Amino acid sequence: MGITIEDIKKLKELTGVGLTDAKVALVEANGDFDKALEAMRKKGLTKAEKKGDREAREGLIESYVHSNRIGVIVEVNCETDFVARLPEFKELAHQVAMQIAAMAPKYVSEADIPAEEYARVKAELLSSEALKSKPAEMADKIVEGQLSKHFAEQVLMSQTFILDDKMTVADRVKEQIAKSGENIVVRQFKRIELGVNE
Repeated sequence: MGITIEDIKKLKELTGVGLTDAKVALVEANGDFDKALEAMRKKGLTKAEKKGDREAREGLIESYVHSNRIGVIVEVNCETDFVARLPEFKELAHQVAMQIAAMAPKYVSEADIPAEEYARVKAELLSSEALKSKPAEMADKIVEGQLSKHFAEQVLMSQTFILDDKMTVADRVKEQIAKSGENIVVRQFKRIELGVNE
């Protein structure tokens, strides 16, 4: 398979890497664009993990209103004002706001789940009839799995991303971290639905 300059440029745009890195990835993948893209994404996500410790205090507050019935306001942070002004960053914040409107999460991350709520749900699950006949160790493992499943829908970062069901919201944020080279954090959000008090 031949490697074209168009493919190199396209790979550069999609992954945020330099032209040389894009060309090397295509050569290593024997010209297979999809294979090269996958390899670069994995490489970028690995770098993104390392950037997660850096402080993010710049950013923007994005709002989204759906059919005049659901309103969302979300704070998305990055490290510099320069990145905060990029159209791709604004697009990410908008996509996160749409996600919140559509999927109604309660928490940004698992760390935001109140300990009392976690304990309450765990106790509820442990007291189910189906678990009473199981050995304690097995019951605990089953409950851990059920807890993860229970809270996955309520935690924004664990939800399946509405615009690509092959990734979570956390994966989408990491993808943007890889492209921008900066840490990006969804700090907080508020979702208001007409006629619904939470």
